[in-house]
Amino acid sequence: MSIWDFLVWTFWVYIAVACIWIFITIIMDVFRDPELGGGGKALWVLFLVFVPFLAAFIYLIARGRKMSQRQVDQARQAQAETDSYIREVAGSTSPTAEIESAKKLLDSGAITQAEFDTLKTRALATA
Repeated sequence: MSIWDFLVWTFWVYIAVACIWIFITIIMDVFRDPELGGGGKALWVLFLVFVPFLAAFIYLIARGRKMSQRQVDQARQAQAETDSYIREVAGSTSPTAEIESAKKLLDSGAITQAEFDTLKTRALATA
C-alpha cells in the first residue's frame, strides 16, 4: 500500500463518517421537531433511507434554519434547567440566611423562642 492509497482511503473514510454524522443529525432533528407530525416524520425518514443524499440536501436547504434554532433553544433550556437545579441544591446554606429564616418563623409565631435559639446555635455551629 503506497502513501497515496492510504491518503485516498483516509479521505473516503472521512467522507463516510461525515455523511453518517449528517444523516444521524437530520434524523434526530426530524424526531425532535414538534411542528412536524407523525406522517411527516415517517416520510422524511423513508426519504432519508431510500434517497439519502438527495433527502439530506433538501432537508438542509428547506429546514436548516429551523434546525439550528431548535438546537439553540434546546441548549438554552438545558442550561436553564441546570442552573435551576444548582440553585435548588445549593439552597441557602449560609448561617446568616438560616438565622434570618428562623427569625421570620419566630416573628410569625410558627416557632418558640427556645426553638429559635436551637436553630441559631445549630446554624452558628455549622459555620
